[in-house]
Amino acid sequence: MTRPAPQDVPVGSDSIRLSAFLKFAGILDSGGDAKEAIIDGYVTVNDEVERRRGRQLQLGDVVGFEGRAFRVQA
Repeated sequence: MTRPAPQDVPVGSDSIRLSAFLKFAGILDSGGDAKEAIIDGYVTVNDEVERRRGRQLQLGDVVGFEGRAFRVQA
């Protein structure tokens, strides 16, 4: 199966918390939704399941959710 090309999401800084990124990028609507998706193991960072909502994302990290991919950009 072909993996989708990540969509670039400019965040305006060198890092951002995972839960904040999910809301900022419009992937999820609320902090509560982001928290649940992360804790339940539905979110990946660089192809690894990530269960820490406070995880600091760096430029170039790729977040996956429901078959879509989003890359953190400056």
